[in-house]
Order: sequence, then structure tokens, then C-alpha cells
Amino acid sequence: AAVAKARAELARRESIAGTGAVSAEELTTARTALASAIAARDLAAAGISSAEATRGSASGDLGAAEAVVRGTTIDTAPDVAAAQARLEKAKLDLARTVIRAPVDGVVTNKQVQVGQRIAAGAPIMVIVPVATAYVDANFKESQFRRIRIGQPVELTSDYYGGDVVYRGKVIGIAGGTGAAFALIPAQNATGNWVKVVQRLPVRIAIDPRDLKEHPLRVGLSMEAVIDTRGK
Repeated sequence: AAVAKARAELARRESIAGTGAVSAEELTTARTALASAIAARDLAAAGISSAEATRGSASGDLGAAEAVVRGTTIDTAPDVAAAQARLEKAKLDLARTVIRAPVDGVVTNKQVQVGQRIAAGAPIMVIVPVATAYVDANFKESQFRRIRIGQPVELTSDYYGGDVVYRGKVIGIAGGTGAAFALIPAQNATGNWVKVVQRLPVRIAIDPRDLKEHPLRVGLSMEAVIDTRGK
């Protein structure tokens, strides 16, 4: 429409240019307006062609995207699965920032400090399971004639004194004396030795209820009395 209007105005001015009613400047302006309108029309046509090409390209991209996601859901999409895997790994890494002990107890002999780097497998502390403490009672070999597994035991500790009595039970007898398993066992090749009464460890389990009421620590001294009257 702009081109047709500019062409009509130019034609009117050119038709009367010979009479002198139209100046040369006005005639030049009309010609310039026509050229400008034609250029604008050509530019709009080029824009239409570009838009059509973009639409064709977008249609192709849409088809390719549909082919990629066809038959998939949010749960089965590869990107979602990869993100879920990264999330699970992050949760595992976060959980591993807390060291969980396999048993309940008291931390002792701690060998690390705040900020120290720890290598895998390096010991960092000792946990004493005070709720399952036991006693190794060293009885003389001459006292084992009537000691049997399962017999009841009464124990007292210097930690609390004689007013606190623990109940226990014999759960095991060692397979050898302490001297037999020493780093350097005693040897007497000459035969001129004095007989020394050996001691054999007896493992005694303590009633957990007594341990809960009066907790113990590792290495304390105990006095154990085994009731050997029963079978």
C-alpha cells in the first residue's frame, strides 16, 4: 500500500512537471519516498522468508525432541536418573561425615585432634562397651576341681567397695595359663626348679542390670567368689 501510494504521488507530479507547477525538489522527494517504500516492502518480504525458515527449523527441532523423549517419563528420563544418582551419592557422602560406632560404650584412648586428616583404616580411638563388661578371674590351678561353666558368681569391686555386689556367671575357662602364652615362656632345662602354683583365667559375665546401676571401667580390680555347690 505504501509503494502504491508513493508511485501514484510520483506519477501525478511527473505529469505536471512540464508546466512548472512542481519544483524539482518536490519531484526528487517523491522519487525518494517511492524508493524508500519499495525498500521497506523488500525488507518485510525478507523478514517473512526468515520467519518461515525459523519455523521450519523449529519444527525439525520439535520432531527431534519428541523422538528423544518419546516413551519416557519423569522417572525414566536419563537426565533425571543421573541427577538422582548424584543426589544419592551426596546423601551417602553426607552420612559418612558421621562415624557411627558398632557398639554402645565409652570413648577412651582418643588418638586424633580436631582438624586432623585421617587415613582409611587408621585407629582413632577405643570404645569400651561398659554395658557388656566381663571379668577375667585368675584362680589357682588347685581350685579348678569343682569349677564348672554356668556356676553363679558374686563379685565386688574396689571401685564401689563391698557394699555393691555384682551377680555373674562363669562363661568360659582359658585353654592355658598366662605363663604358657607369655611372650617369653618360662623354661627350666636343669630340673632344679621350685614348683609355683599357676593361675588360669576364668571368664565371668556380669549381669547387665547390675552394670547399668553401677557402671564399671576396664582394668579395675574385682574379687570373685564362685558358688561351686551346684552341678
